[in-house]
Order: sequence, then structure tokens, then C-alpha cells
Amino acid sequence: MTCSIDTRCVQAGYVPTNGEPRQVPIVQSTTFKYDSSDAMGRLFDLEDSGYFYTRLQNPTNDHVAAKIASLEGGCAAMLTSSGQAANFFAVFNLAACGDHVVASSTIYGGTFNLLAHTLRKMGIECSFVSPFCTPEELDAAFRPTTKCVFGETLANPALTVLDIEKFARAAHDHGVPLIVDNTFPTPVNCRPIEWGADIVTHSTTKYMDGHGAAVGGAIVDAGRFDWMAHADAFPGLTRPDDSYHGVVYAERFGRQGAFITKATTQLMRDFGSIQSPQNAFLLNLGLESLHVRMARHCANGRALAELLAGSGQVARVNYPSLPGDPSFELAQKYLPGGSCGVVSCELAGGRPAAERFMAALKIFAIETHVADARSCCLHPASSTHRQMTDEELAHAGIGAGMVRLSCGIEGTEDLLADVRQALDAI
Repeated sequence: MTCSIDTRCVQAGYVPTNGEPRQVPIVQSTTFKYDSSDAMGRLFDLEDSGYFYTRLQNPTNDHVAAKIASLEGGCAAMLTSSGQAANFFAVFNLAACGDHVVASSTIYGGTFNLLAHTLRKMGIECSFVSPFCTPEELDAAFRPTTKCVFGETLANPALTVLDIEKFARAAHDHGVPLIVDNTFPTPVNCRPIEWGADIVTHSTTKYMDGHGAAVGGAIVDAGRFDWMAHADAFPGLTRPDDSYHGVVYAERFGRQGAFITKATTQLMRDFGSIQSPQNAFLLNLGLESLHVRMARHCANGRALAELLAGSGQVARVNYPSLPGDPSFELAQKYLPGGSCGVVSCELAGGRPAAERFMAALKIFAIETHVADARSCCLHPASSTHRQMTDEELAHAGIGAGMVRLSCGIEGTEDLLADVRQALDAI
């Protein structure tokens, strides 16, 4: 039986049998007992499935990962300790020293720093392109060593919409997969795999958790990219892994299992960025109401965007569901049911006006967070994107007077009244 995404938010991933717990059980154990060394050895050889150490896999995590895979339309998924860990694993699972990545320039500041600076120290270079680039400009960014393309469905905080089909077409023309961070829309509002993405990542800390309770991330594999057809480009997946008994992931596990299995047995083994079972349990509670909450977040975001667009104190509003926004047409294509509850705006008075505006807010709290039940705000240029140069900020679409407002699920009129009085305070 094929169920709606609403039902999958509640029911997917865990199906208890007779007499088992109705709620996903928390398996709060680091280790698992076996009757013989041979039985455990078969797990280490990847000949049997099972659990032997939570740093690699845990039943609670796997149930929740299976739900997220179902929501995104993927074949396999894994949880990580954070969204940044998810993005790092997704890229590093494909690229090594001497390789290259193409990425959209308007991505989240932390991810920009990961790709532009941290991975460079590991010998991986990244070229950034505008999300609005022409197909010819995008094609020119590729190199023989390019291993993947990376973008965000809805950029944080510029809120530009990625033309997923354009980026997927370019990636596939060059024989590499497209990785899309789908944190802001969530699979309720957009499923990038349906538009050609090969791998989807999430900061589950945001809307998926929805309550600011647990940091986490997720990686979903569509299971469609043919690694063996591009064997020379991806030796980590198509040649023996000497660190794991010589297994060839693409041969042993095929398209639907190779990517996540390698990320688990190799990267999670070595970096240990596992999500705790307790956090996975909390994440699942958030997922059960995701389809209900996203509708309210989007309604509040749209109302706030319309208010800001009519204010003389505001020079520019970024909200893709708002007519006239540069991403409006793409939003109608990829996000017809709504985008998210996040709105960014450039105040006419620049940084001083942004500081006065934020100080006057009563319901919107100043936090290094976004996308949960409580409304919050942030000044990206002095916080999440503080490490970027002026030129990098400009390419990312972030001005000194930009404020990011994240609408929670409070009363719409209360949020609008709070923003009106803060605008008056400027």
C-alpha cells in the first residue's frame, strides 16, 4: 500500500510486530552481545546484517533513518551527529585529495567554509557558481577531477531556490552525482530525488526535529547513480577497500546500497559522527508532526514576507513564495505547496538599523538557530557567515543589513505585531 507523505511522517520506518513497543524503542547501548566470535566476525566481513557497536549503527537510528528515506523517496539513509557531518560525509565519501567539487555560491555559511577552506586543507578544491548561472557557465565550472555537485534546495539565508533539474543535468552530463541539502523545505515541500538529485542531506536539527531539542543530520541515497559505469572516477566505491577486507562496495551492495554502506563502514567507523539513540528518538517525535507544522511555518512566513515587502524601512525581502522574488518562478516549480517559515530582509538603514530592529523584537529571539517551533532571528553577517569576506558575502547574497527571521508556529497576528513595533523602533 502506497501511503501519503502525511501518513509516512507518522508511520514509516518502524513497524512493530505482535507484542513489540508501539513507539520506536531507544536502544541506549554501546555494544551488542553475540554467542560466538564467528557470528560477530561475519558482521565485520559484511556477510551478515546486524549490530555490534553503536558508533557504526544502532537499531533506533536505523528505524528513524528508514523513515527519512521513505519521506525523500530514497532507498537507504543514515543519521549523523549534525547536518554539517552529513554534508561532510556526503562529499568526502566521493572526493579525495586532488579532487574537485562544484557548488552553488549561496549555500549556508558553515557549509561554504567546509567546502572552501576545510576541504581545501585535505586537498579537495571547490568552485562556486551562482544558482542563477547559465547552463554554459555551470558547464565551465567542471574539471576532469570533479566528483560531485552540491547545492541547497532553498539557500540559507539568501533563500534562493536551486534549479535542481539544471544542476542535475549538468552533473550527470559530466558523470557525477548531485548532492542537495533539503533542510529548509523538508520532504514535505520538496523531494529533490524526484527532480534528479542523487543524494539528499539534512540538518535534522531544524524543521525535522522542530523543537530545538536535538542536533543531528541525515544522508539519503536515491540509489540510482551507476557507480560502476563511472568506475575510474569513484575508486572508493568500485575498487577493493583495503581497510575493510577488500570489499568492493558497488559490486557487493549495488546501486541501492553502495554509497550508504561505504559511508557507514568507512567514514562513520573512522570519524565517529554518530547521532545518539536518544536524539534519534527525539527526532522521530518531531517527524511525526512535520507535515502539520510545515503548513503553519509556511503560512506565518508568507504573512511576514508580505508585511516586510510593504514597509518603507525594508530595502529588500527574500522569500521565494512572494511574487516578484528572483526565485519565484523556480519556487512555483519546485515548491508549489510552500517553501518554509524563514524570511530574510535587507533593512534600508544597513547594519545599524538591523541591530536596532533585532534589539526591539519581543517574540523573535536572537539565536544561532533557525526553523523550529519558536520564532527567532539572526544577523548572518556577524554570526553564521562571520568568517566570509565581503566578496564572499556578496556572492552569497548577504548584505550588512540582512536579518534572517524564522517564523515558528505561534499566532500569526502576534508575530506580525512584534515585527511592526520593531520596525517602528528603527
